[in-house]
Amino acid sequence: MQDLVTVFGGSGFIGTQTVRALAKRGLRIRVAVRQPHLAHTMRLMGDVGQVEVVQANIRDEASVRRALRGAQACINTVGILYETGRQKFDAVHVDGARNIAKAAHELGVTRLVQLSAIGADLESTSHYARSKAEGEAAVRQAHPDAVILRPSVVFGQGDGFYNKFAQMSVFSPVLPLIGDGETKFQPVFVSDLARAAAAAVTDETCAGKTFELGGPGIYSFREVLEQVLVQVERRRGLVRLPFPIASIIGKLCQPIAAVTPIAPPLTADQVELLKTDNVVDPALPGLAQLGVTSPITVEAILPTYLYRFRKGGQFADQIVPAA
Repeated sequence: MQDLVTVFGGSGFIGTQTVRALAKRGLRIRVAVRQPHLAHTMRLMGDVGQVEVVQANIRDEASVRRALRGAQACINTVGILYETGRQKFDAVHVDGARNIAKAAHELGVTRLVQLSAIGADLESTSHYARSKAEGEAAVRQAHPDAVILRPSVVFGQGDGFYNKFAQMSVFSPVLPLIGDGETKFQPVFVSDLARAAAAAVTDETCAGKTFELGGPGIYSFREVLEQVLVQVERRRGLVRLPFPIASIIGKLCQPIAAVTPIAPPLTADQVELLKTDNVVDPALPGLAQLGVTSPITVEAILPTYLYRFRKGGQFADQIVPAA
């Protein structure tokens, strides 16, 4: 086995697939998570002894340094889509990213990959997007050779995008078409993103570069909702929800995260994100430059996990309608 790579947030949706991709390359992986007792299955991602799990909170500098000690590379996959408790955008995306980059530089961890997002912009009206941009700047200041990966919406089993609307279709007679429904997305399959991250952390020629990663298809928000309804086999109306009204609803939903462990269906900050297209900049390198030359399409993957929202779930095709 080769170098040791520390993956922060390695038990999350993106982190898990990143660990798997690194293991396939024969690397040793240290999975750094806040709650190690909930990540015991991560050791099964590789051969015996290839994957270890340690405790680390990226908001705590001492635990970050412990997780990086002895590593030659690291990947930060930690990110949040809404704020709750101590998990704030600035604390996670900016301070946490800075802690990792600073410690990595001081400990001689030569290769660092920071997961950001398309739309990261210091001038954005979205706090999420601003914090991602500030995090990029903090990482580059502390570790100039860091690689920045900006994915579009990430899809796959366990995602928080397609699953959200599919679940909504089960209980609601309508789905919200926020804004004009023309906001564009370029969804990237989580395994393709993971392969790209593994390539970025092992290829020294990637040092200091920024990549924007999107899949082979570009879809409007309306088309995304239509894709969901086709897969869940439900007829639901698409009701246009103007941005001002959506923002008010988002503000009313936000307290849900403060008092329960349930993700709010919408936040005002997410509404701000929907005002801007989420597609790659063709001027920046992308998946192909990281060796992912045949990215997986949305159409090929959605049926493998949205079936559970159909009437009858995986047995939907076996249900005989009543006479």
